[in-house]
Amino acid sequence: MDGFDNATWQALGLTLTIAGLAVSALVWARRGPVSGLRGVAWSLLPLAAGLTGVLRLGWEVTDSVVTWAGRLVFSPVVWLGLVVAALSAVLFVVTGFAKRRQRGAGGPGGDEPAAVTSRGRPAAADAAGPKRPAEPAVDPDLADIEELLRRRGIS
Repeated sequence: MDGFDNATWQALGLTLTIAGLAVSALVWARRGPVSGLRGVAWSLLPLAAGLTGVLRLGWEVTDSVVTWAGRLVFSPVVWLGLVVAALSAVLFVVTGFAKRRQRGAGGPGGDEPAAVTSRGRPAAADAAGPKRPAEPAVDPDLADIEELLRRRGIS
């Protein structure tokens, strides 16, 4: 349909509008004037699309998408491009998780791993000096549990 000129596209829009108006007349008779006028409004859109060139544009966009989809299905080069794009997306996700995990473990958040002491804590935490005393437990029933966790180095 590349060989169609503007007059042909406008005639197609007019033909679709006339068909729509015929259906709108039937709808008007069966469902009343509100539904009939709604049908008239929908029926005028193909004529407007033909006169403004949107009908031709819609055809060209649809034709381009169908051509691209056909190439996608049958071209190994396009499949290779999709595999490379998927690999890139996976690498972005994995490095995002790794960076977040590194920050959560007390790492600097950069690309180099943090220095770790023999006890498994970051070296910066040991160099910081003595820790401040823990605050007293709010609930006296939980004081024993908090003390046990503190002795085990969990809290």
